[in-house]
Parts: sequence; C-alpha cells; structure tokens
Amino acid sequence: MMTTDIGIRVTLKTSFEQAIQKTTDALKTEGFGVLTQIDVKTTLKEKINVDFRRYVILGACSPALAHRALSANPDVGLLLPCNVTVQEAGNEITVTAVNPLQMLSVLQEDPAVKAVAVEAKAKLERVISSLK
Repeated sequence: MMTTDIGIRVTLKTSFEQAIQKTTDALKTEGFGVLTQIDVKTTLKEKINVDFRRYVILGACSPALAHRALSANPDVGLLLPCNVTVQEAGNEITVTAVNPLQMLSVLQEDPAVKAVAVEAKAKLERVISSLK
C-alpha cells in the first residue's frame, strides 16, 4: 500500500473484474456502499470516440460518515462521495482510494469535518490494505 497526497494505492495481480469485486467487498466491510460505477473506457469511447484502458470509478459512501460530515457542514456534499478507482496498469491492476484528508482540506478549519475525514481515511486505508 502506498499513500500519496491525493490517494491511497495498491497494485494487484488479479483480473480487472476480480479487482472490482474485491474492492466493492472490502468497501462493504468498512461500511461503504458503492453508489455509482462509472466505466471510463466505455464512456470515452461513446462520447468522444477515443480508446482508453479499462478504468472504473466507484463512488463509495459511508452513510454514517456522510451524515456526520453533512451535519457539521452542508457544503461537504460538494465533495462526496469518496471515489475509488480501479484501472489497468500494464499487466497489473491499480486500486486507488481518495485521501479524505486532502479532499476535505478546503474545510479543515471545521474540527467536526476533519474528524470525519480522519476516520474515513483510516477506513479507506484498511480497504486498500485488505486487497493485497
């Protein structure tokens, strides 16, 4: 597992489909549901007729964390859900979860929002770590 400013990443040696399923299952274990699934490859082909590698964006949401954050500051809704990407990287699959501390940094002066971001980051780190 590797953490960058923007995300928490792991590289897997599995099929693309298995990576999506494992990621979805790991998110569920930590209390996240997948609200949206965007197939970037298909969308780019349909909309602008370009070929792109397999790349899916999962819009993950923890209702309990979302409720706490939105109760603290309704503008948090502009930053939800927590995106997780699954993409082809040569012969490997890379799964990356957004770093909620970075995503919510625009609202850092709000201690209640920061507390939710810290908890969300810990949960997403466990998700990514469990995929190894």
